[in-house]
Amino acid sequence: MRMFTIFLVCLCAAATAGAFTLQDAQTLLDAHTRAFCVEKDGRAWFKKTTEGGTLDFWKWAESMEMELDAYERTSDPRQLTLFTNLFHGFVHEYGQDWSKNDFNDDIMWMVIACARGYLLTGNEEFRQAARANFDSCYARAWSPDLDGGLWWKTDNKSKNACVNGPAAIAAALLSKACQEHAYLDKATNLFIWERTTLFNPDTGRVSDNIRKDGRKSSTSFSYNQGTFVGAANLLGFTNEALQAATFAMSLGSDGVLPGYAENGDAGGFNGICARWVARFMNERHLQSTFEPWLQKNAEAAWNVRRTSDNLSWSKWREQTPPGPRDEWGCSSSVVILQVVRPTEGLK
Repeated sequence: MRMFTIFLVCLCAAATAGAFTLQDAQTLLDAHTRAFCVEKDGRAWFKKTTEGGTLDFWKWAESMEMELDAYERTSDPRQLTLFTNLFHGFVHEYGQDWSKNDFNDDIMWMVIACARGYLLTGNEEFRQAARANFDSCYARAWSPDLDGGLWWKTDNKSKNACVNGPAAIAAALLSKACQEHAYLDKATNLFIWERTTLFNPDTGRVSDNIRKDGRKSSTSFSYNQGTFVGAANLLGFTNEALQAATFAMSLGSDGVLPGYAENGDAGGFNGICARWVARFMNERHLQSTFEPWLQKNAEAAWNVRRTSDNLSWSKWREQTPPGPRDEWGCSSSVVILQVVRPTEGLK
């Protein structure tokens, strides 16, 4: 743990004292809604870009989580109404049964959104959707190959952090939503598999995947660090959560998370990371350890917005350029300002 202590001291010393407010968090949220959200006849959806299209399955699910993040910040019931309409829009687009999607991680992201939605609203349709689709996905994705864990896709070629971490979170949330211990057992087993197979306890790194032949990726992405932290925290593995969250702070450069391309899968990774690290920090009273870093990233996201419409993209070291923007690429900036305490305006 000595290397983590040294790193934390250096990082906190390097953090700048910026300023962003609660109003700034609302400004980015409102700008995102104006640019991308469409509502009609009790349904809602996100445009893929400012020019149109419809958001993909898992990005839609994660942007629904963004609305829940905003509700947890504001307690504004309009966010829950929008979440409900987005759910109805999602079901209209993809149906109640999501098994046609070959990506098991896509399904687990939506299960998380619905389980969180149920826990905040008590809306039974969210719980039913989460439970049914978790159960069917788990049944097809789990296997004893590689000592357990879930396959990433139905082709069963690799077992990835992006499905096992979210599935552990999903199962932990379902254990609360359904009051069934079996889900907690599944969550724990999935987390232990990921810890054993993809986590390096010497560094805190979470590797992206392991292939069927046993070859392990050395790549680490911010969202995988985040969901590992989230699962560890929910299940009480606080030391592992601390290690993985600390490693997340080493990603990117100078304490700012990587500037992933906005129009690919990675555009929203940093928001997922911030969501789960912030929850861990708040629930375990670790503000002195992680808040300067989170606030530095939130400040960076706010400062790179373009003032013409207050959209802020995924590269927090570069000003958001003119032209069309991707919804997913603009989501991380919104999320981090919802989940991180402002540096100005609070007594």
